[in-house]
Amino acid sequence: MRTDWRRALFYIAGAYDALLGAAFLLFGSRIFQLFDVTPPNHPGYVQFPAMLLIIFGFVFFRIARDPVAHRDLIGYGIALKAAYCGLVFWYQATDGVPAMWIPWAWMDLVFLALFVVARQSRASAT
Repeated sequence: MRTDWRRALFYIAGAYDALLGAAFLLFGSRIFQLFDVTPPNHPGYVQFPAMLLIIFGFVFFRIARDPVAHRDLIGYGIALKAAYCGLVFWYQATDGVPAMWIPWAWMDLVFLALFVVARQSRASAT
């Protein structure tokens, strides 16, 4: 019996985004301090995106349960990853961006590429 690789991908992506979101939701100010980055002037500017990451984590868990049935949701993941890494790389190339954001952008670029392949793949597990 073969296992659909997309299931593992989306479980990993779900855990990654949910844990990253929870870290920023609960410890955002400490994370900014750790990287010596000035935080936004209100915690809500960090907490809202953190909660969105947690929500997307659950979306990715949903996709992982049945990537064929939930293929339509993969496009939202592609959009999320493109938005984040696109903005970080744009600002890195133009105005600059704190270095703390760059490793996560590279990780999202990897997820983006894998999500595109996963969405194009129509084969189901056998």
